[in-house]
Formats: sequence, structure tokens, C-alpha cells
Amino acid sequence: MSEIDEFQRRITAAMDRIGQGVETLANRPAAAPAPQVDPEEVSDLRQSLESEREANAQLEERLRALKVQNEDDLKALQQQVEEQKTGMAAMNREMNRLRKNNQQLRAINKSLREANEASLGDAHLINKAMLTELEGLRATQSASEAEARAILDALSPLIGGSEPDADYADLETEDS
Repeated sequence: MSEIDEFQRRITAAMDRIGQGVETLANRPAAAPAPQVDPEEVSDLRQSLESEREANAQLEERLRALKVQNEDDLKALQQQVEEQKTGMAAMNREMNRLRKNNQQLRAINKSLREANEASLGDAHLINKAMLTELEGLRATQSASEAEARAILDALSPLIGGSEPDADYADLETEDS
């Protein structure tokens, strides 16, 4: 009989739980009705979304174009820097040539002065001095041309359009 009492107690407990569940369901508010969707509003929102997508695509395309342009500008600037480095190196070579020639000219002139002081006019020293002076004039001219090229190369992009080599082609001379 104790088993029957146990079963009865368990059944009563289960019935109480079922009763509480029914009360909870009865007290629960009814499900909220689904919001009414306005088809016109949905259509307007879809159109707005599509226009924003188009605007975004246009902005992305402009960004790509700007990146390409920046890369091209960077390459052009790098090329210009390399050209200017080359021009500066040429000018530096010519200036060094001029310095060397001037040192030789000073040494020969010193020898000439010493020979004249001793009343020994040496034709060889006079010819050597004249040749060195002539080379000095050529070096000065080459240095001036290199300097003019460097200036024109630097100014050419600022002035615009023309090819720098065409601007000073008449400056070209033969160095003998």
C-alpha cells in the first residue's frame, strides 16, 4: 500500500504542476500582432539602399582612379629626381674638372713667374700655360652648360609642357 500512496502523491504533484502551467499560460498576454508593413515604405527603402550602393560604387571607382593617378605622379616624380641626380652628377664632374685645371694653371703660372724672375723666358712653359688656360676656359664653359641644364631641368616641370632637351639643344658644344 505504501506504493499506492507514493503513486498518488506523485500524481498529485504532477497535477499541481500542470495546473500552475495552465495558469501561467492563461495569464500570459496574447502574442503581439505582427507589425503592419507598408509596401510603399519598403519600396522607398529599397530604392534608397540601391542609390547608396551606386554612390558607394562610384566613390570606390573614384578612389581607384585617384590611386592610379597618385602612382603615376609618384613614378613621374621619381623619374624627375633621377634625372636631376644625373644632371647634378654631370655638373659635379665638370666642376671637379674645372678645379683640377685651375690647380694646374696656378702651378704653371708659378713656374712661369719663377722663370721670368730669373730672366729665363721658357717657350715650353708659356705654351703649357696657354694650353692649360684654354682647357680651363673649356672646363668653365662645360660647367656653365651643366649648371644651365640642371636649372632648366628643375624649372621645366614648373614652366610646363616642353621637353627639357629641346630647350637647350643649342647649348650643346663639342669638348675637345
